[in-house]
Amino acid sequence: MQWEQLKPGIESLIAEEGLPAEFLDTVFAYYLPLAQQIMERQRALGRPMIVGINGAQGTGKSTLALFLQKILTHHLNCPCAGFSLDDIYLTRAERQHLGATVHPLFVTRGVPGTHDLGLGQATVDALCRAVSGTTVPIPGFDKSQDDRSAPSAWKHHEGVAKVILLEGWCMAARPVTDGAQLLQPMNELERSEDAEGLWRSYVNQQLAGAYNDFFSQLDFLIMLKAPSMECIVEWRTLQEQKLAEKIGSHHNGANVSGIMSPSQIKRFVMHYERLTRAMLDTMPSHADVVLVIDEAHRIAEVLKHDQ
Repeated sequence: MQWEQLKPGIESLIAEEGLPAEFLDTVFAYYLPLAQQIMERQRALGRPMIVGINGAQGTGKSTLALFLQKILTHHLNCPCAGFSLDDIYLTRAERQHLGATVHPLFVTRGVPGTHDLGLGQATVDALCRAVSGTTVPIPGFDKSQDDRSAPSAWKHHEGVAKVILLEGWCMAARPVTDGAQLLQPMNELERSEDAEGLWRSYVNQQLAGAYNDFFSQLDFLIMLKAPSMECIVEWRTLQEQKLAEKIGSHHNGANVSGIMSPSQIKRFVMHYERLTRAMLDTMPSHADVVLVIDEAHRIAEVLKHDQ
């Protein structure tokens, strides 16, 4: 594959996503070699390959998945499909029911236990079975409404999928095995709203059960490793600002359409803090590839499991 043949399509995608022109260097230095590695692994497997992408909020999971899908499908003759764990959140009504019957904190989307893994598995299975002429609906979630999108608004994948990308902040996360550690509050949210540890214990049970089953099908795992929790909060705030701009939800400083304020974001991220810190500590040891992100939000280093 010639670099010049790939460049126009990548530059167009960079412009569409509102990324700086110099992002082209990141694509060719990191994304292209990773796409080639995935393609080679898929060919060796001889079947649809399931790739997980893990990373805390704002690390660039969606961007990486988008460019990998573009490169694999259009430039490496390796048709690729995928979706995010965010796309298979339980509906708001289902989370409200979970909040009423298990713990109120489950009304907030994000942690293990708030995803429809049955829907996710059905989608993965359909993509693995897909042949020429097949159309597979890809679920969607409207964060501005905090609810699942109507099926009529879902995207579709046409034809074969040789690579299936699954991205999410807790992709391939493992449960805590130290019960005493689990009971020790991590932050103010856990101290004040989960004093007895019921919420975080249920999350851990989900990780040990249904989520472990779902994650066990991964053939390859990529981690985007953030430098700190402070950076994660900052980047998640930027994400919310971009969402607000995209849907035009801020009018004269008003906060509408489900967009969170900075203080709401800090509380929101507390829901993820325990598991995020655990993944930052342990996941690099079992991910196939780790893209180390620096405080300037750039890839600083690539670590491979076989190094």
